[in-house]
Amino acid sequence: MMAEDQNRLLTVEMREAFFTGLYKKAFSPVAHYVARRGGSLDEAKDIFQDTLVIYYEKVTSAETTNIVNEKAYLLGIAKKLWLQHYKADCKHQPLNNFDLEAIAEEQLSTDKILHYLETAGKRCMELLKAFYYDHLPVGKLATRFGYSGTHSATVAKYKCLEKVRETVKYNSLKYADFIE
Repeated sequence: MMAEDQNRLLTVEMREAFFTGLYKKAFSPVAHYVARRGGSLDEAKDIFQDTLVIYYEKVTSAETTNIVNEKAYLLGIAKKLWLQHYKADCKHQPLNNFDLEAIAEEQLSTDKILHYLETAGKRCMELLKAFYYDHLPVGKLATRFGYSGTHSATVAKYKCLEKVRETVKYNSLKYADFIE
């Protein structure tokens, strides 16, 4: 065998060992990531193959790349590729795959809840939104809505909730009224 053929064979063997090592290090976390996000094993394999190609191109490029943790780097590439794949796949998903009745029922429930929240008044609605939806701490609620302290803001929030509860009681509404 000629020296050139031996070098080529050695290079092929080295590449195989390189890729096998990467598979052992990083395929399992990538497959778990894809599976947790609704992907199949075949999709995980495809994503990982693309990840390896990108990684190999990066490593063999003329640019010097300092990669500290190969596994984390590969997982990062795979996450980005999966997100791109998922976004592209969602755009092409037909509408008949969705449970339209469930979506309509959910919207009706939301509309009913909003209606009863609105009966408490605009200020209460804003206060409850800031606390529950925007996750504003009570101290910041007090400042934003002009209360003298956190205790006053807490009492105001409680009174707003009581207004909504009273409206629901007055109309003799039950939990089932919101989910039917």
